[in-house]
Amino acid sequence: MDDDSRLADWERRTDLALGIASLVFLGSYAVHVLEPDLPEAVHVLLLSLTYLTWGMFAVDYAVRWRLSGEGPGFVRRHWLDTVVLVLPLLRPVRVVRTYEAMQRRHGEPRMGLHARVAVYSALSISLLGFSGALAVYQAERSAPNATIRTFGDSLWWTCSTLSTVGYGDYVPVTTLGRFIAVGLMACGLALLGTVTGSFSSWMLQRFDLGEDEKGPPQK
Repeated sequence: MDDDSRLADWERRTDLALGIASLVFLGSYAVHVLEPDLPEAVHVLLLSLTYLTWGMFAVDYAVRWRLSGEGPGFVRRHWLDTVVLVLPLLRPVRVVRTYEAMQRRHGEPRMGLHARVAVYSALSISLLGFSGALAVYQAERSAPNATIRTFGDSLWWTCSTLSTVGYGDYVPVTTLGRFIAVGLMACGLALLGTVTGSFSSWMLQRFDLGEDEKGPPQK
């Protein structure tokens, strides 16, 4: 079996497990942040689950790097996986990839390109927004002079940041909070550009189809 076949087999076997691990990461992290009054033992368990899922992704990354046979080039070609490994904030977005893999595995009819872009962008921005709101809330809630004091404030700030509106009524004051803000701004711009480009392409195709149906102009 060649390297590509072994890599594809590994990804097929681990996609579902890593998708579940992404949800476990998000759930344990959310409870840890939103329920600070839980017993210490519960928080230890939640953090253990968080680090365990991180370890699973690290092992998956190392195995796929080894099976790819690409050497250092693997990091460049799979830059998104590298970012997800380094930044736990983005790990729940893995669920989108798992959804696509499950569709292929069960032989279900795949959506058209433009529909897939819309669905996957919506899933990605929802997961990313919720994760970002949790991270900013954790970083800002106890900081001096912070304006983001509740999770509701954090959600509102995240929505305005991802949509590139930026009302300015809530702003992060900590270094970590501002670092997260930069990442969310970049992701918001990228997703907005993706959706806009896909919609524009769809509209152009519809207009072209309409012109074809009318036929050539009559002389």
